[in-house]
Amino acid sequence: MADPVEKAGGGSDVDASSLPGWFRVAARVRGTSLLSGWLLILGAVLMVAFQVGSERVPFSALMLGWALLGVGVVCASAIGTPRIAAREVGLPVRGRWRALNSPADRAPSHRTHAYGQTFAIDLLHEPEGATRPRGFLRPDQFPGFGKEIVAPADGRVVIVRDRARDRRSRSTADLASLMRLEGQLRQVLGGGRLLAGNTIVLDLGGGVFASLSHLKRGSARVKAGEHVRRGDVIALCGNSGNSSEPHLHFQLMDHPRQSIAAGLPFTFFDAGHSLGGIPRNGDLLDVSDAQLASTPSGRPA
Repeated sequence: MADPVEKAGGGSDVDASSLPGWFRVAARVRGTSLLSGWLLILGAVLMVAFQVGSERVPFSALMLGWALLGVGVVCASAIGTPRIAAREVGLPVRGRWRALNSPADRAPSHRTHAYGQTFAIDLLHEPEGATRPRGFLRPDQFPGFGKEIVAPADGRVVIVRDRARDRRSRSTADLASLMRLEGQLRQVLGGGRLLAGNTIVLDLGGGVFASLSHLKRGSARVKAGEHVRRGDVIALCGNSGNSSEPHLHFQLMDHPRQSIAAGLPFTFFDAGHSLGGIPRNGDLLDVSDAQLASTPSGRPA
């Protein structure tokens, strides 16, 4: 598959203006259509259950709801992925992590453009010699739970959510299927907010926002309005939201609200490892504290 990301020279200055207008509009329409569609369908079901109104009202609401859902699904999956310049950011983790669901292998990386996920990546902590637990386990049984998450660049904190509980893992095939069904319910009840769980969103400037999700409950080290520097610890890795096991979900987007955001591509600094750019699925990243030292511009020293 062709890489959808075009790295620009001086990539740290790339802003959201390179995002095609049609892609941005699709993101706004998608979020509104999905939310409105689910609400209309839920309303129609409740009207039938409680025998409210005439028979035509719930039927009309149901048909309109399905139509809006169809528009949202088309915008979430059937539209193309634009080739646009990537923003350079630092790695948001310390230590040894494995890349999963990488946009270097497939875009949209999570099989959907919804909630700004077009170029998202998952990072799973994997210490040397550690085994990966499987099953319905407490999150603290995983090595990544409670590991420090750091700011990928200088920026301002715009959103902090850290009250969602950390869930048991669902890291087997049958449990993952159950989690996907639960994910559909979460979309109906709260959209991207319930799917992402505890989340911190940073404004990196130029209309670019970094979203870091599935964080540990109560672990936020920052508040909305604060400014952070590249490498500052902002929270801990958790398993909140629609997550199969403790990991970090990282993405860039053009709006702080995931429900109407369009995803933006990124590349990581070469932070002392041999990969640079965007790691592919299964690639290991090993970043020491020393490699996270930064200059005022946000680039490695």
